[in-house]
Amino acid sequence: MSVRHSLLALLSEGPKYGLQLRQEFEARTGEVWPLNVGQVYTTLQRLERDGLVASDGDGDDGPQRNFRITTDGEDELAAWLRTPPDLSSPPRDELVIKVLIAARLPGVDVREVVQVHRRHLVELMQQWTRIKDLAANDDVALALVVDAELFRLDGVIRWLDTADGRLKRAKADAGVSTAAPLPKMPKLPRRVGVRR
Repeated sequence: MSVRHSLLALLSEGPKYGLQLRQEFEARTGEVWPLNVGQVYTTLQRLERDGLVASDGDGDDGPQRNFRITTDGEDELAAWLRTPPDLSSPPRDELVIKVLIAARLPGVDVREVVQVHRRHLVELMQQWTRIKDLAANDDVALALVVDAELFRLDGVIRWLDTADGRLKRAKADAGVSTAAPLPKMPKLPRRVGVRR
């Protein structure tokens, strides 16, 4: 999530102060991603340093100090809005890494690991669906966030289902159990009185 560019977008509507930017950011993103006001002011300082925003005042960092977007800031915002994110290589997804590691780890039933995570994700989808059902019909920001999260979770569940099937076929093809007992750790010799 680019707080930097989100603040530029909010400032493109007119001058605003830090607390106002935080409140508008949270309101426009369905109040799903809380933003620390300190992060807002730190980001504004960097934007000002980079010439993308300017502030009204003589350096006073008071709570009502207004910031406005500059022409360079408008150009930066336009470029960000029209530049697709780099999705050319997969992100480091903790769940994918966990399944890959578990698949090679002796003593771990990787298919059971997959099912535990699948159940958890289904529960999360049910929670998001309840939020969507309880939300006001005119809260478009929240609806969009919930839809995105439901689609994301659905994609992860579909990947887990595919991984489970692939692991089952691999186990059948190899005829090897993926749930062998954990080996005992060998005792390491104590290094008492080592001289150099």
